[in-house]
Amino acid sequence: MSEPKPKKAQVLEVRLATPDDSVAIAEVLRDAFTVYRKHYTEDAFAVVTPGRDEILGRFEEGPMWVAEMEGEVVGTVSLTTGPEGLYVRSMAVAPTAQGRGIGHLLLEAIHEYAEATQFERIFLYTTYFVPGAKEMYAKHGYKWVRDTTADEWYGTPGLEMDKRVERKTQNAIGS
Repeated sequence: MSEPKPKKAQVLEVRLATPDDSVAIAEVLRDAFTVYRKHYTEDAFAVVTPGRDEILGRFEEGPMWVAEMEGEVVGTVSLTTGPEGLYVRSMAVAPTAQGRGIGHLLLEAIHEYAEATQFERIFLYTTYFVPGAKEMYAKHGYKWVRDTTADEWYGTPGLEMDKRVERKTQNAIGS
């Protein structure tokens, strides 16, 4: 009887996105949200699945990150700013890569970035129909703020969550 072959470890990297990643980011968003297409209005679905050109324009609005597994983009998240704080948008993991902690790594990347800003608040909007989304955000310190109505977001209700930006304090001795 032969011994089972060891599984090859998959290399995962989270890095800042570049404009060259725009097509891959659009594909991840489309693939991740198509599973929930029936829950979105046409307008809302168009907003959560922007194409390459819109993603290219977002590089002017704030940083974006991608998660790569074996050199393939399998996750993404971006931040933009507003008077309310840092806004998390377009968080998605390709269906084929879900369940591997990629969403958690993407959140860690944006939280590290947030620590270096002057913003006190980071917030996002999500839906109740994406399994585990609210719970994942809660594990990272996000709290429910309010339910959002269908009138607020292209006919699709959801919820707003936020958290205070945590800053690492340095020890006064030796810093």
